[in-house]
Amino acid sequence: MSTAETPEEQLPVGLAAAEARPTGDSSDESEAPENESVGTVIVAGLANLAIAVAKLVAGMVSGSAAMVSESAHSFADTITEVFLFVALRRGATPADEEHPFGYGKESFVWAFIAAVFTFVGGAGFSIYHGIETIVRGEETGDFLWSYLVLAVSFVAEGTSFLRARRQVTGASRRWGVTRSRFLRLTPDTTVKAVYFEDSAALIGLILAGAGLVLTELTGNGMWDGIASIAIGLLLFGVAAVLAQSNASLLVGRAVPRRVHNQIAADLASIPIVVAVPTLLTMQLGPGDILVAAKVDFQDDVRGGEIEAASDEAERRLRARYPGIRYVFLDPTRGAVGRNHVDGGVE
Repeated sequence: MSTAETPEEQLPVGLAAAEARPTGDSSDESEAPENESVGTVIVAGLANLAIAVAKLVAGMVSGSAAMVSESAHSFADTITEVFLFVALRRGATPADEEHPFGYGKESFVWAFIAAVFTFVGGAGFSIYHGIETIVRGEETGDFLWSYLVLAVSFVAEGTSFLRARRQVTGASRRWGVTRSRFLRLTPDTTVKAVYFEDSAALIGLILAGAGLVLTELTGNGMWDGIASIAIGLLLFGVAAVLAQSNASLLVGRAVPRRVHNQIAADLASIPIVVAVPTLLTMQLGPGDILVAAKVDFQDDVRGGEIEAASDEAERRLRARYPGIRYVFLDPTRGAVGRNHVDGGVE
């Protein structure tokens, strides 16, 4: 795209020509959310590591299968946070000629691996250990340390969860949607993973505590084994939700329907635009969006006016949604007022 007043010899080519048009604000609006996500992941990872060690010691002292499963749960979550940290860093790698749309989708790859690891490392071990405890029984010891570790773990996990919840709440308010809808549609897989994992951790601690209490009251280790299996099933559910979400983003998910319709309206509001018959969008990464549209311009306008209108369209879109990274407009014939609406993710 070019403008009439820009000398031809100064026009960029290649990847430089695909850089976003200035919107009048030079600040990087994506930096703060990314840094917030990094902080959320680091806090969750450190909390999970400390808790995993404490649970393992308590599980060995008390002989509780549920505590050992909770330890595996926390160790799995710790490794998961490492994967999520790598996802944030690798996904932020600048675009190059080999990967002209950037490395944003690599975030989804690592987040998917993290979800699979939660399934294998956490859910699988917990279910297996719970079944083994029910079949073979277990020798129990002093449960006091387990209760203390569960209490401290609940405080630590709760602190991490509150941080993730605060980030989710702030983001959902900015987008004007509920927390549940934001979690379903957000491409920020890191904060979504931390939120779900910390929620599962808190529920898992309650299940482990219930298993310990019932085992101590009845003298039957079956309850501890059942608690371990319940923790495994909980982790399986979380892993399945996160894996499905990341798989959808890897395939190339569109933006939410409300965003799609607003983009269509912004394009249609350009004075010389007659219609937007086709509008396609895709999440290139947690903070990058690609917009491609077939646009019907007025038949009597000159090429220079179409170029200027295209630049203006890109500025308008980025002013409303700074995450829009690439805008490709294809002049094509359409019908007046026939715009592509109600696309995207419902």
